[in-house]
Amino acid sequence: MDALDKLENQSIFILREAYKKFDKIAVLWSMGKDSTVLLWLARKAFFGRVPFQAVHIDTTFKFPEMYEYRERYAKEWNLNLFVGVNKEALRRGVNYQNNDPVTVCHELKTVGLQQAIAQFKWNGLIVGIRRDEDGTRAKEKFFSPRNIDFEWDYKDQPPELWNQFQTDYDRDAHVRIHPLLEWTEIDVWRYVERENIPVVSLYFAKNGKRYRTLGCRPITKPVDSNADTIDKIVEELRTTKVSERVGREQDHSQRYAMQKLRAKGYM
Repeated sequence: MDALDKLENQSIFILREAYKKFDKIAVLWSMGKDSTVLLWLARKAFFGRVPFQAVHIDTTFKFPEMYEYRERYAKEWNLNLFVGVNKEALRRGVNYQNNDPVTVCHELKTVGLQQAIAQFKWNGLIVGIRRDEDGTRAKEKFFSPRNIDFEWDYKDQPPELWNQFQTDYDRDAHVRIHPLLEWTEIDVWRYVERENIPVVSLYFAKNGKRYRTLGCRPITKPVDSNADTIDKIVEELRTTKVSERVGREQDHSQRYAMQKLRAKGYM
């Protein structure tokens, strides 16, 4: 097996283990490359179908291309898709004109997710985060418990030595599952190429710009790039010194912004 085969096998093992251990489970789908790879792996793990809910926590501020992509592939892949919106926050006027990015992300993403968890009572939530994407996410485990308020204490996580995962939790626990944790950005793109996985067109350069990561349109900026194919993206990533999330304004609007958001339950 090559490196991608090993990563794929590990991720599929984690997905099947999660499905076995947790009776109420869902997978988050942002339409980004990572969560789309995660859905693809779930389809491979369960013989062409995703046997649990897919969830998009929608801020209503995404790119039009992302919404078009969601509708097309939710139907094509026969997903049981739930779209969650924090309508109460929107009614209060929470948006990027009235509020700072951290407040908007917390209200529309974190609180929106908490509302969905309270509604469906998921005790396991599968998320497509990677350790190399952000310093805070590097502290995560494959199976990461949250407290009763779905908050994350990065100092109180179970050890995972020699790929021995802690999967035995109380039925009322809430655990985040991270099958892509050991993947890198280049791994994801190489896998997208190998598997011919469709991704949102914004990732590919146009007029000297492309998006490394996709979030809310008002606070997500493109990077300078001429990489309009996957091969060119991989080559660019081998030499760039620009961080993957440089275009995400919420990460840079406050000191330790990402860690503060994730401690409160952000994805």
